[in-house]
Amino acid sequence: MHPIPQPPTASHDHEIESLAEFDEVLAEHGTLAQYRLQALDLTPRTEALLNADCEGAVFLGCLMTPEAATHVRATGALVFPPVPNLPFNPYRGHTYTPQELFADLDRGYEATPDAGTYAWFERTKTDGDIFTSMLRSVHDDSVSDALDELLTGAQVVGIMGGHAMERGTQAYEGAARLGRALARDGLTVATGGGPGAMEAANLGAYASPCDDEMLTEALRILAKAPSFRPSVTDWARTAFDVRGRWPEGGTSVAIPTWFYGHEPPNAFAAHIAKYFANATREDGLLARCNAGVVFLPGAAGTVQEIFDNATPNYYESRGEPTPMVLVDRAHWTDRHPTWPLLRSLAKDRSMESKITLVDRIEDAPAALKRLRG
Repeated sequence: MHPIPQPPTASHDHEIESLAEFDEVLAEHGTLAQYRLQALDLTPRTEALLNADCEGAVFLGCLMTPEAATHVRATGALVFPPVPNLPFNPYRGHTYTPQELFADLDRGYEATPDAGTYAWFERTKTDGDIFTSMLRSVHDDSVSDALDELLTGAQVVGIMGGHAMERGTQAYEGAARLGRALARDGLTVATGGGPGAMEAANLGAYASPCDDEMLTEALRILAKAPSFRPSVTDWARTAFDVRGRWPEGGTSVAIPTWFYGHEPPNAFAAHIAKYFANATREDGLLARCNAGVVFLPGAAGTVQEIFDNATPNYYESRGEPTPMVLVDRAHWTDRHPTWPLLRSLAKDRSMESKITLVDRIEDAPAALKRLRG
């Protein structure tokens, strides 16, 4: 019996997530011992596997020939084989791309991997099968690991707001201009990854390297399909029309969930960390916004995010409080009076100097910069 593989001291340095990394590790170190290999097709590397030391290695969802799989097990590796007939890879080593989630969009949104994964989730989320719940958990943990690697050293600012904000409106344009301004300030924009304000902010970050006229024209194109209802297909196609016309857009992050699978992810974030568990997604999104969060007008979901963000700031459970900027005084004091409660919680605490309310979306970048010091 082989001992349980022990985690290496620097785990990310011991993860192999591409064939190029596989070749580099063997060339430099001559061993796979204690490495973690994720979601690779290793069938072209059979000879290398047959000659490699695999003591303590873990193979997560890697394709191998039967001969290679037998050898790595015999030499001390732990093998988690690929799971057949799944619309997603639970062991994935990277975040998603829009092209990956929307593959086959030309046949309609229902044919895409995103829609297929949501359909699988709907079929299995209440079936009580420990295997399917394990697959969801493994997937979400893999996505979190990939997101941590992606954002190492980044200054991340969150932009939160409602999914109902339609393209072609002044509010949508304002959210896009906000995303562009923050991205041009050198921040990594992160959103909940859905339609509405979330899409607008990711669009703005995408537009950040381009001239100002690009965003104006992109907004005009997108207004042809104002909402993902009634047709996700038409809504998504207009986004890819924009991407096709301006292919060299800026990068941002989207963190959506199949829990709200009726809301498709938007196509403007370069990196999409999509989760099954909404609680994991919400906490993970806000926890990674180390440069602060801007809250645009929204309803229940945005209110929840405000206080999900306020709680660790209140207790300082993640360290020093991070900035919180609420936009639209009437919305947050009269329509949904969140600001008075937030201000009362913050009184006489460290977070008091890290929260503010502004009237206009144009005021948010300067407010955020002031709170960040």
